[in-house]
Amino acid sequence: MQLLNPVCGCERTGGVQMSTLEKIKQIVGKQLGRDPGEFDESTNLLEAGYESLDVIETVFAVEEEFDISIEFNANDESAAQFETIGDIVRSVDAEVAKKGGN
Repeated sequence: MQLLNPVCGCERTGGVQMSTLEKIKQIVGKQLGRDPGEFDESTNLLEAGYESLDVIETVFAVEEEFDISIEFNANDESAAQFETIGDIVRSVDAEVAKKGGN
């Protein structure tokens, strides 16, 4: 039975935990209306079709999915921190690690 997370549309099956990369690919795929299998860690978001609003919406979805807060301001250099899917994954993993250490 396939269960979808209402926040990101991420698939959850039989209690198997998806990796951070797989969850981010699901979020990006949903944002762009594309198959998450098209993406990997090196996928450039702009080349994939992202616009500035897509990045903001993705940050919100990621924050909800992982219950974290990502320092992000679309109007300054922090927006450039998310060029690739791998950049998002590293940011999420760092924030999750900080949260786990508290």
